[in-house]
Amino acid sequence: MNKLHVKTNDTVIVVSGDDKGKIGKVLEVSAKEGKVIVAGVNKVKKHVKPRPPQENGGIVEVEGAMYASKVQLYCETCAKKGSGATRPSYKIEDGKKTRVCAKCGAEL
Repeated sequence: MNKLHVKTNDTVIVVSGDDKGKIGKVLEVSAKEGKVIVAGVNKVKKHVKPRPPQENGGIVEVEGAMYASKVQLYCETCAKKGSGATRPSYKIEDGKKTRVCAKCGAEL
C-alpha cells in the first residue's frame, strides 16, 4: 500500500489542472490508487437512476477523484505571506510525531 502526504480533513490547494488555485477540504483518500476527493473541486456529472422508484433520478454533480500529486497541503500562516502551498515536515516531541509546515513551522 502506498503512503500519501495528505489525510482526510486536511485543507489542500490544487497546484495543477483545470481547478488550479482552488482550496478545499479532503473528503476521501484512496492510498491504493493514489487519489483524493476534495470538496468543491473536480466536479463531474453523474447519471443517477431513481432507486427506490419514489426517489428522483437525473443528472447530479459530484466531486470526482484526482491524483494526490496534483494537490499540496495549505498553510494559513504562509497564505498571509504569499503562497499557501507547502510540504509537510515532521516534528517529534515526547515520542509523538506531528506534521508541521516546512516553510514556517506551524502545525498542520
